[in-house]
Amino acid sequence: MKNSILCSLAAVSLALSFFFEKAPIKSTATPEKPAISLQTASLLPESLNNNPVNKPSEPVGKIPSYKDSLFYNYYSQTLGLKLEYTENKELIETVTEWLGTPYRSGSASKKGTDCSGFVTRIYKEVYDIDLSRSSRSMFHDVKRISKTDIKEGDLVFFRRGPGQPIYHVGIYLKNNKFIHSATNGGVIISSLKEHYYQRNYYAAGRVI
Repeated sequence: MKNSILCSLAAVSLALSFFFEKAPIKSTATPEKPAISLQTASLLPESLNNNPVNKPSEPVGKIPSYKDSLFYNYYSQTLGLKLEYTENKELIETVTEWLGTPYRSGSASKKGTDCSGFVTRIYKEVYDIDLSRSSRSMFHDVKRISKTDIKEGDLVFFRRGPGQPIYHVGIYLKNNKFIHSATNGGVIISSLKEHYYQRNYYAAGRVI
């Protein structure tokens, strides 16, 4: 009797299994313990798996190349300037080649040069522009600009007092620094903040 009852129950259970689907497994994932994903990471390059989630973002600005970094770091130390990787490379290289050239009135070569001779040579070599030979006449070749608007390559002019003629000219670089041929040092880099040049500064001009 007992065996017949057990066999009947087994038959009923087997029959019911054909009419009802298996209940889904309840997820045990929580915010603190997320469910484990069975998706495996792709070993293909991003261009093949087209997964937008892992797509790298575009760079914010242009990253200087290793060669550019070496260039600007070298000239930054040589010229004593804080360069920003945007300066005119040809201007930087050319003026550096003239550093230490002795002063010589009326000349414009690397054996010796005066202030206007130096400026005319740089402008010819870098910009292929012919400027007037003297600092006074050169002032008429430029557009006068405010001291606060001076940029790399602009010219700075000096005179010894109100009503006095222009007697000196240099090429502005940056950070208040300019390069020129001085009577007491030849081609050097000076600051507009130095007392002598601050006192004798007259105007700035841009070649257009």
